[in-house]
Amino acid sequence: MADPAASHRLQSVILDDESLAAVSRDQDQERQIAIFDLLEDNRFAPDGADAGLFDLRIALIENRLALDITGPAYERRHLLSLSPFRAVVRDYRMVCESYYEAIRHATPSRIEALDMGRRGLHDEGSALLKARLEGKVEIDLDTARRLFTLICALHWRG
Repeated sequence: MADPAASHRLQSVILDDESLAAVSRDQDQERQIAIFDLLEDNRFAPDGADAGLFDLRIALIENRLALDITGPAYERRHLLSLSPFRAVVRDYRMVCESYYEAIRHATPSRIEALDMGRRGLHDEGSALLKARLEGKVEIDLDTARRLFTLICALHWRG
């Protein structure tokens, strides 16, 4: 097995408490699972950084997504506009709310349909995030998916 310090990986992810939206128990659990899974397996290679382990802090600053990255001889903040994410996050949240409600009361076919819609929107948001980070941070699709879950946990102002 390769030495984890010899690769480009996240070793910690922190979500800014003031940027977090109020969430249900299901959403909080999804967020905690996303962090756990992200730290277990990820590809996170900031442009211009040497191989190593990186820390990521995610916040909202003046209606922009702030990604503060620190690592070996590396410290950078990337600010991304929220505009490209708004529609997919809004739709994803609506489908997730319907999905969590359906789990308690709906038929299996309804739950499956909502889950398929949820996964499709999640894939769309993950691809968008990966594209928006191009030239800044190289990530794989699984890392993008888990980061998108965390971004959805933030409180979207404006």
